[in-house]
Amino acid sequence: MTSKSTSAPRTVGILFGKERTFPPALAAEINRRGEGRVTAEPVRLGAFRQDRIPRYDVIVDRISHEVPFYRTWLKAAAVAGSQVVNNPFWWSGDDKFLDNILALQAGVAVPKTFLLPHKSHPPNTEGESFSNLAFPIDWTEVFGHLGFPLFMKPAYGGGWKDVYKVDNEREFFTAYDQTHALTMMAQEAIDFTEYYRCYGLGRERVRVMRYDPKQPFDRRYVKDAPPTEPALLKRIERDCLTLCRELGYDFNTVEFAVRDGIPYAIDFMNPAPDCDSFSVGPDNFAWVISNAAEFLIDRALKPRALELTGDWPRRLQAPRAGGR
Repeated sequence: MTSKSTSAPRTVGILFGKERTFPPALAAEINRRGEGRVTAEPVRLGAFRQDRIPRYDVIVDRISHEVPFYRTWLKAAAVAGSQVVNNPFWWSGDDKFLDNILALQAGVAVPKTFLLPHKSHPPNTEGESFSNLAFPIDWTEVFGHLGFPLFMKPAYGGGWKDVYKVDNEREFFTAYDQTHALTMMAQEAIDFTEYYRCYGLGRERVRVMRYDPKQPFDRRYVKDAPPTEPALLKRIERDCLTLCRELGYDFNTVEFAVRDGIPYAIDFMNPAPDCDSFSVGPDNFAWVISNAAEFLIDRALKPRALELTGDWPRRLQAPRAGGR
């Protein structure tokens, strides 16, 4: 992207899909707070020439997980100098099983988890494509380690799509048959006493919200919840920021299920989280609009160099001597 003078206005482009409450409210708040220095508007995009430079200083991505065309364009925009929230390169390479491993390395509690082979052959593969697959699968080890009930969920995905809770082996295999070529994880069920969903913004700001995943979608954010025990609240805030910093997500939600006083990170790869006023409620909506606008204005005025991942690579061990 061609550099701008310090006095030139900066532009935040908002890329979204079906949302109708968050994008216009965010744009209005940025335009109000930006005072002419930073403005916000919906992204407008058609067929895109490779030698055309995107004109947005910052792009907020709310939809490319559903639209591959947008994801490819966002990568091009990042290479051309736009700051994309969230990083389209890392988000394309990330998955929930990897995130569990990185969480453990960072000292955040997560449920016991197995990565499962595809139930059906992925497209363009056949039996001989799996020469390295140990078969039959040792289901005794899986069930013995995780216990029942357990959850199955896709390693790539979100929005609770293709998630199954199973109470026994029969239910497990019935559900497994329905996963076809998806990459699935089997995960212990945390019998929780409290559940929280947290916004993580700019890897510095946290909004801890009491949440009940067992309720219908529009009633999951708990109103008039009792106060959280201070030590637990402090750990949830710390673990939320740790995960956002490790994974390099600037706009994320992290979910915690509390068992025996320990918050277990259940779902923490949500880089286009729910921000609809009708579901999150007026107080949470006001917080995310205000804090997202402030963070994005700051990012527009103080751009950072392209970052391909978060902090987790520094935890990598040196290669083993002798290649072993």
